[in-house]
Amino acid sequence: METLVVDHPLVAHKLTTLRDVRTDSPTFRRLTDELVTLLTYEATRDVRVSRVTVDTPLRPAEGVQLSRPTPLVVPILRAGLGMLDGMTRLLPTAEVGFLGMARDEETLQPATYADRLPQDLSGRQCYVLDPMLATGGTLAAALKLLVDRGADHVTAICLLAAPEGLSAVEDRLGETLGEDHGAVLRVVTAAVDDRLDDNGFIIPGLGDAGDRLYGCV
Repeated sequence: METLVVDHPLVAHKLTTLRDVRTDSPTFRRLTDELVTLLTYEATRDVRVSRVTVDTPLRPAEGVQLSRPTPLVVPILRAGLGMLDGMTRLLPTAEVGFLGMARDEETLQPATYADRLPQDLSGRQCYVLDPMLATGGTLAAALKLLVDRGADHVTAICLLAAPEGLSAVEDRLGETLGEDHGAVLRVVTAAVDDRLDDNGFIIPGLGDAGDRLYGCV
């Protein structure tokens, strides 16, 4: 599994403000939206395109357009919803599916409570939106579900990742999918932080992304 940390001053600037405990929810939502657009730009460098020819006012010109089937964007509820607009701003023709997965705070294991995805994803490129890659259980389960349904190229876009989470995702997918699944799996993130604390939160992190986006409910 490939990991890409986007090293850009604007990414670092926006992430710093997201970390700040004084940043209120409206500002947090806006900055998340802007940061995801920057991450999407890097994450879609290998999005599939087809060659086309169009007529300009002067002469025909060769170019590209997104191949079909178009990419599928999958926000993991609820916090992933805060990343959706930033992603679809650059991919307005993408289809959107929803996956509800919650982490049990005692076992730290994921449980699926909503699945609004096609049963057949053969040949599809998928982009998973999950703000915090902490213990890795939720993301590993989401990636496995997509690959099991036929997706052959899956990129997870995360605001932050923990080293333990990245290792856990790779290990769990190796155990559950095997080495011959044939899918390309990537994680694109703004930063890889120091570690997880005893409660499974990223340190230094930015707190609970869902609560900071939408409040404590």
